[in-house]
Amino acid sequence: MFKIEQLNIVGKRSGDSGFVAHKATLVNALSRVLADRVMVSDFTVGRKGFLGYVKALAGSNIIRVAPANVDASVSQVNGKRLKVTCGSHTSYLEDSAWIGEKTPMTLCEVRISPNRTVKPNIGGLELAEALNRVLPFTAKEDNRPVLQCVLFRAKEGKLTLVSADGFRLAVVSLDYDGEGEALILRDDLRGIANALRKAHRVNLSFEKRADSLDNTDLIVDTEITRYKWLSIDGQFPDYEKLIPIDTTITAHLDTVEAVKAIDSLKVLADSKSYPIDLHLNGGVVMSSPDDKGEVTMPADIEGGEVRVRIDGLYLSEALRACGGMVDFKVTDGKSPMLFAVDGYQLVVMPMLTADSQKPEPQTENTEPQTEAEPEPEMEAEKAQAVAEAEAVVKAEKPKRSRKKEPVAVA
Repeated sequence: MFKIEQLNIVGKRSGDSGFVAHKATLVNALSRVLADRVMVSDFTVGRKGFLGYVKALAGSNIIRVAPANVDASVSQVNGKRLKVTCGSHTSYLEDSAWIGEKTPMTLCEVRISPNRTVKPNIGGLELAEALNRVLPFTAKEDNRPVLQCVLFRAKEGKLTLVSADGFRLAVVSLDYDGEGEALILRDDLRGIANALRKAHRVNLSFEKRADSLDNTDLIVDTEITRYKWLSIDGQFPDYEKLIPIDTTITAHLDTVEAVKAIDSLKVLADSKSYPIDLHLNGGVVMSSPDDKGEVTMPADIEGGEVRVRIDGLYLSEALRACGGMVDFKVTDGKSPMLFAVDGYQLVVMPMLTADSQKPEPQTENTEPQTEAEPEPEMEAEKAQAVAEAEAVVKAEKPKRSRKKEPVAVA
């Protein structure tokens, strides 16, 4: 279990490890918890069942929860119970109520305090949007656990979230004052984006783990809930050198119209995989390789002309993640493509075609050409990047016949 939560209820403690709180406060808190089990006064109950039960209570806005050890008859006849009182309604819940064999082992502990103060240092909506932009681009294969994670890296006034799946690389940066780094599994982050949208105040921090010299855990505090994720062991690839810098052609695209064009071409495809050819020359022409369909879109193009082939699903997911107007940057038909908008960068590898694999034509020149000596540092960096790329290609086991070049992130 890599996810630990604390449910901080603003209320009043009562005897026997119980508490008194507003019903609406408890309902709101339970609805924003991600864990499937809730610990209340040394009792563990299923969160969804307990939430539905509290919602159904009527007769008062105040709810009291405490162990039923004061009433001897109840404790002796029914055993260990949790007593819940709301107005004239009183009930006794068994330990492990609403918990079945298939209920996941994710726990949330309820803590009561007279007030809850959170000093915000990041926007909840911005963090939620950033997570939604990187989570879809994590690896699905179990043989590369590091790429099943999202990297959280804070330095130099920025919080950067990074994900990669071998063919795509997503990077988003937010303003943040602090330093730290954590590698969090994708599955442990499910649901947190929706919870953050409901939060009024959000504080993100990194905490050194007591039993480790290297690992740093990620903590997100809201006015109601504390979320804590344990960082996994592993080294995320050096993603910065994989982002194209010297692109020569830029197209300013309307993602909504582009997605509509892709959907129209998808209908014509004979299989679930549908490559799309993009021709940038004063505008954008999208077409299927088998000439079954073609869509022309107006776009502002800076630079020359280029043809590139891309997986239709990858293109659609990239455009949806960017939203609005996006800068689509490319150099040629075989180099990584870059989608960029408002601090968000998404690198996608093209599909190789016969034309893209042809060698560059040589121009004639009567004068002898002298090659400049490469800088040693640049040559070393290039050699390292090539080695990483070759390692990924060897590790990949493509499931389809079409060719796609992986991003070197393994």
